[in-house]
Amino acid sequence: MAATLEVSQREERGKATEALRANGKIPAVLYGPTEEAVAISLDRASFERTLREEGESSIYTLTGLGTDKEVLVHDVAFDPARGGVIHVDFYAIEAGKELTTDVPLEFIGDAPALKLGGTLTKVLHEVEVTCRPSDLPKHIEVDISALQNLDDQIHVSDLALPAGVKVENDPHDVIVLVQAVEEEKEDASAPVDMSAIEVEEKGKKEEEGEPAA
Repeated sequence: MAATLEVSQREERGKATEALRANGKIPAVLYGPTEEAVAISLDRASFERTLREEGESSIYTLTGLGTDKEVLVHDVAFDPARGGVIHVDFYAIEAGKELTTDVPLEFIGDAPALKLGGTLTKVLHEVEVTCRPSDLPKHIEVDISALQNLDDQIHVSDLALPAGVKVENDPHDVIVLVQAVEEEKEDASAPVDMSAIEVEEKGKKEEEGEPAA
């Protein structure tokens, strides 16, 4: 069941949206393939809490516009100084029709190859999928316990996908891998400390009774 967000249409534009934000509201816009862009607003605390729980790839139901709208969170803008949400773009989806969107990857398990001295490198953190709205997953799991040996890799083609979900990425794209840690080798061309050699030579001459230079 889609999470519900209560919204309302707004007249505020431009600098007037600062008054909305000061009152705990977020200015937003709703648009889609069969929807004209509509300026809306919603409660910031409620949206941020729901976004943390559901994630950006989930389907949301917007209420308060006369007709409920099923939407995706298309874009979220954050305050660069304070970190709070300052604007949201909602994309209206068409029921029963396929959609294409990004879905985050969730890494689970432990990679045995790490015990062999390797390092884990995550190359992809999300993949693009196509599916019907009812089949859209919140995330796709990547089980890194399959990484048994150094240089093992997990590719897009290795993903266990939910029914009805197709990944648009190249099947050969690397998602995560384990690499051997290269030890630093002593550089033979490194400059030699001549002062140490001179002091050592001086000491030898004094021991042999020769006057020091």
